[in-house]
Amino acid sequence: MRLLVGLGNPGKAYAQTRHNVGMWVIERAAARWSTRLSPRGTAQRGAGRLGGELVELAGLLDWMNVSGPPLKGLLREFSLSPNELIVVHDDLDLEPGRLRIKLAGGHGGHNGIKSIIEALGTPQFVRLKIGVGRPAPGQNSADYVLEQVTQDEMAIIEPCLERAVDALECLIHRGADVAMNQFNVREKVADEGEGTT
Repeated sequence: MRLLVGLGNPGKAYAQTRHNVGMWVIERAAARWSTRLSPRGTAQRGAGRLGGELVELAGLLDWMNVSGPPLKGLLREFSLSPNELIVVHDDLDLEPGRLRIKLAGGHGGHNGIKSIIEALGTPQFVRLKIGVGRPAPGQNSADYVLEQVTQDEMAIIEPCLERAVDALECLIHRGADVAMNQFNVREKVADEGEGTT
């Protein structure tokens, strides 16, 4: 079994903000996998099956900065270890529409990931990062991630959400190494003469 968790902030006021793109990916995954999400405890949750693998999808209903305790509670409920967890979240250091899979490491200034690392006592869990780009010079990062996504940004992010679900499927079916090789690349890599990043 795998636990897939999308980070964000609760309530309609935050639903379309950059900080909630992790939740959007979980909603897309649920739709593709015919899994119904409904509020239960600390998360919007739904159980489904992806091939032979049982998956539990969750969009946390607590504030981003305190994501750790409710997520730890979900792991305990399902008797899962951090190795069986995939966290989907926004990332300021990736341009809009870019994906990156990371196996462990620090929080990189992301308060949701920081809370999870502190609650679990380990950074050893998979993250699927969705790029939202950097704020304009002089703009506060916290204000930027809490702004609604513009129409121009959404045109870039929209196909990225579907690719993020593809990445989740690849992670579950083929493992992290294959998924990173496939999804941790810039578009038009061959034209740029670049390898994976």
